[in-house]
Amino acid sequence: MDLLDIARIVGGLVLLVGGGELLVRGASNLATRVGISPLVVGLTVVSVATSAPELAVTVGAVLDDQPDLAVGNVVGSNTANTLLILGIAALVLPLAVREQLVKIDVPVMIGLSFALLLVAHDGVITSLEGAVLLLAMVLHTVVTVVVSKRAQRKEVRKRRAPAAREGEPMRVPLALGLVVGGVALLVGGAQLLVAGAVNIAEGLGISGLVVGLTVVAVGTSLPELAASVIAAVRGERDLAVGNVVGSCIANIGLVLGLPAILSSGGLPVPHPAIAFDIPLMIAAAVALAPVIFTGFTVARWEGGLFVLLYAAYTAFVVLNATRHEALQGFEFVMVLFVLPLVALTLVVTTTFEVGVMAERRRVRDEVAAGHPVP
Repeated sequence: MDLLDIARIVGGLVLLVGGGELLVRGASNLATRVGISPLVVGLTVVSVATSAPELAVTVGAVLDDQPDLAVGNVVGSNTANTLLILGIAALVLPLAVREQLVKIDVPVMIGLSFALLLVAHDGVITSLEGAVLLLAMVLHTVVTVVVSKRAQRKEVRKRRAPAAREGEPMRVPLALGLVVGGVALLVGGAQLLVAGAVNIAEGLGISGLVVGLTVVAVGTSLPELAASVIAAVRGERDLAVGNVVGSCIANIGLVLGLPAILSSGGLPVPHPAIAFDIPLMIAAAVALAPVIFTGFTVARWEGGLFVLLYAAYTAFVVLNATRHEALQGFEFVMVLFVLPLVALTLVVTTTFEVGVMAERRRVRDEVAAGHPVP
C-alpha cells in the first residue's frame, strides 16, 4: 500500500467536500437571483454539472472502442444515484419532496429508463435513438424551467408582503463562478480518489474487473454524493433530491444520447446489461416512486433501506464477477427472503400513506364545506 495513494484518497475527499460546498452555495444563490427554485437548479444546472465525470468516462470509452464500459458506467451510476446517494442523503436528513418532482420529474426519470431498455433491446442505440433520448432530456429541462417560473409567479402574487431575507444573494457571475469552481473541484477530487483506490485495490490483488464494477462506478457518482449530502446538511433538501433525479435523466439523455449520436454505427449495448443491469436500474427508479409519491418525503429508514439494497447489489456484482462459491447461497437468500420482504414493506408503507392522505383530504374537504370534524 503506497502512501502516495493514501494521500490521493485523502486529497480527493478534501476536494469533494470543498467542491460540493462551493457548488451548493453557488447554485442556491443562483436560484434566488434568477427567480427559480433550488429544486429546478438541482434538476438542471447541478445535475448536468455533476454528470461531467460520467460524460468524460463514456465519451472516452467510445473513442477507445470500449462500449461496454460506456453503457455500464451510465447504468451503474444511475443505480448508485437512486439507491446509494439518495439513501445516504436521506440518512443525513429526511428529504422533503415537492409536488413538481412527483408529477413531472420522477415519471420522466422512470419513462426514460424504460425508453433506454426499449431502444437497447436490439443490442445497439442508433444515432436516431440517441437523438431522441437527448431531445427528451432537453424538453424536460425546458418544461421544468417553465413550470417553476409559473409557480414562482403564483407564489409572489399570493404574498401580501415581501418575505424577509437574511442577506442579499451574491451576483449571478459570482454564483456561476462558484458553480464552475465547485464542479472543477468535484471532478478533480473524484479522479484523485478513484486513482488512489484503484491502485490500492490492485496492490491487494483485487482483479481489474471487480475494481471497475465497484470503485469506478461509485467514483463517477462521487460528485452527486458530495453535492447531495452537503445540500442536505445545509438544509437545501430540494437541491439534494433534484440533483439525484436530474442526474439520472442527464445520464440517459446526455451521457448516453450524445455518444450514440457521435458514433457512426451507433452505441453497442452488451447483452448482460439488457438482461440484468438496465432492468435493475429501472427497478431502482420504480422503487423510488412509492416512497415519494405518498408521504412526499424520503425518511431515514427508507434511505437506510436503499443503502442496504445497493450494498446487496454490489455484493452480487463482486460475487458474480469472481464466480465465488457463495454466489448461489447469496442468490437464494436474496430471491426468497430479502427481495420479497422489501416488496412487502413498500406495499404496506404505500397503502398506509395513501390511507393517511385520503383521510387528510376528507378532513380538509369537510372543513372547507363548513361541516364539523369529529
